[in-house]
Amino acid sequence: MTDLSPSGATAKNMAYPLNAWYVAAWDHEVGRSQILSRTIAGKPMAIYRTTDGRPVALADACWHRLAPLSMGKLIGADGIQCPYHGLQFNSAGRCTKMPAQETINPSAMVSSFPVVERYRYVWVWPGDPTQADPSLIPDMFQMDSPEWAGDGQTIDVRANYQLVLDNLMDLTHEEFVHSSSIGQDELSESDFVVTHTDRTVTVSRWMHDIDAPPFWLKNMRDKFPGFEGKVDRWQIIEFEVPSTIRIDVGVAKAGTGAPEGDRSQGVNGFVMNTISPVDERTALYFWAFMRNYCLDSQLITTQLREGVHGVFGEDEEMLTAQQQAIEANPDHEFYNLNIDAGGMWVRRLIQRMVEAERSMTADAAVVGAVR
Repeated sequence: MTDLSPSGATAKNMAYPLNAWYVAAWDHEVGRSQILSRTIAGKPMAIYRTTDGRPVALADACWHRLAPLSMGKLIGADGIQCPYHGLQFNSAGRCTKMPAQETINPSAMVSSFPVVERYRYVWVWPGDPTQADPSLIPDMFQMDSPEWAGDGQTIDVRANYQLVLDNLMDLTHEEFVHSSSIGQDELSESDFVVTHTDRTVTVSRWMHDIDAPPFWLKNMRDKFPGFEGKVDRWQIIEFEVPSTIRIDVGVAKAGTGAPEGDRSQGVNGFVMNTISPVDERTALYFWAFMRNYCLDSQLITTQLREGVHGVFGEDEEMLTAQQQAIEANPDHEFYNLNIDAGGMWVRRLIQRMVEAERSMTADAAVVGAVR
């Protein structure tokens, strides 16, 4: 039986780990025409590309007077110039030029954050750079695989990132928030299975011999014109720390073997989600809908992107209202239902990461005091 104790799942506990990979931007947002200003996990960053195309993320505050480097301009092959007094820094954050003096203060540096470009995203590591292992970037291979097609957008969420994770780990809310598109009674009536490791949580739900909701009926008819009849529907939600969720979704003609692995008589999509905390009250939500059918149809890609955008707009409204209620009721603890089992495990894994970092910081402080 799953332990649903409230540990780690209170309205107050909205912290985020720093030693983790977060998406800072779509790859097409980072270039040389302008410097991108983004705050990820409380760290303001100035993000740009070098002349050879490599993405760079520097602390968005000049060493001299903390002027935002994102307001400056790019210099040379990889440098950036402060807009206030003209100090120049290279992509490693080292000052290379100071105005009106030849000697450069050796302490003149700004932080340079580890960056990896993968799966159409630019990922940054806001914590200890010595721990930045690219192999820890969550698997989102559908984003750039030739066997999948699709697109997505970014939502500026006026809510804590863990509320977005809660929302995605329990899709029974579709029955009530998205009743006109993907919601149906069978969502809350069906059984689900929750499994987890030390870095992942998976929630699996199958609904057999049901009517396809409007969104999925349209997709079935895109692939199988004139489709009528019952379907088997699946939702397999896969979370990976600290904030990435892939949702394997779809429907297939009922009784054609989808639960056993044959999805040929259906349509399959992946809702790709990765959420980057800005601070404890706001987040950047990067999402895409990828499909493995009708790959050459830009029309379907656009229709799906706009359709999912409408669905997520309903989520955004609810999350904003929830955040406001949390702030208005600071002493209220979250209560948990059976449907919260996946989200509870997500919160546990995040809390373990946060507590491990706090312990390391405390240990370092003790060592420093002894020295």
